[in-house]
Amino acid sequence: MCVQCGCGNGPTLIAGRTIRQKRGKVETLRFRTPEGRSPHGHAEASVPQHARLDYGTGAAGVHVPGLSQSRMLRIEQDILASNNAEAFGNRSYLAQRGIFALNLVSSPGSGKTTLLVKTIEALRGTIPLAVIEGDQQTDNDAERIRAAGAPALQINTGKGCHLDAHMVGLAMQRLDLREDSLLLIENVGNLVCPAAFDLGEARKVVILSVTEGEDKPLKYPDMFRAASLMLLNKCDLLPYLQFDPALAIDYARRINPGLGVMRISATGGTGMGEWLEWIAEGCRDSAAAKGPLRKEGQIE
Repeated sequence: MCVQCGCGNGPTLIAGRTIRQKRGKVETLRFRTPEGRSPHGHAEASVPQHARLDYGTGAAGVHVPGLSQSRMLRIEQDILASNNAEAFGNRSYLAQRGIFALNLVSSPGSGKTTLLVKTIEALRGTIPLAVIEGDQQTDNDAERIRAAGAPALQINTGKGCHLDAHMVGLAMQRLDLREDSLLLIENVGNLVCPAAFDLGEARKVVILSVTEGEDKPLKYPDMFRAASLMLLNKCDLLPYLQFDPALAIDYARRINPGLGVMRISATGGTGMGEWLEWIAEGCRDSAAAKGPLRKEGQIE
């Protein structure tokens, strides 16, 4: 369950099997009927530019009907504490085997799966790798990954809007990961809830495509704050779009000054060499640091 949206009422599936049951912008808005009149019979209904309903100002940063702010905080703390304990188990498992794990997050349609396919094709024969795919339904993305030549396991989250550490831990066991390898986790397309859930990964990588707005980092700050790297994808389309990449990067670094940025095109190949070298460096570091973790998450 996610306290922000209450997701997880439906079943979670791993490789087709149920594993458990989980418990506005400031602007003028006009509303008209098809006849051009407002719902109240006036010619036009207008909301002033300064008007806004903000449900993120409480201590919990969210509104859930029927729950107080203090109750939501307790629920969130309980959920995240349980998840973080499982994430530490995942991180320990990966560290002892020298596996470099990446959690790829983005809104739907940013090009995550295409990026994974191109990455797999480029790394084939150089680094052992496996993929965990997260979607609410279907095996479509896992099938694309397998066709590219990598083992992939699909997690269907049902009504859930993100992967959690428990799901990923089970998936890792089923994949039987090789030592000194790469694990790529494609999270559910969502820039909200996945930001809060540690899966045991080494890095979160957020993908922002140039077909989205430059202000995505400002609208969804938690995800960009949690990420180590932002891939600005589909840069081959820039000549056809009114998108300012420098502004998007500036907004992202206002949220996270230490955020790494790469401009890429998964289909056109721009920036892919830098991305692949970043992965290779992470794999080398993970293999060199292979060993048990202390409780605070540091390798001994």
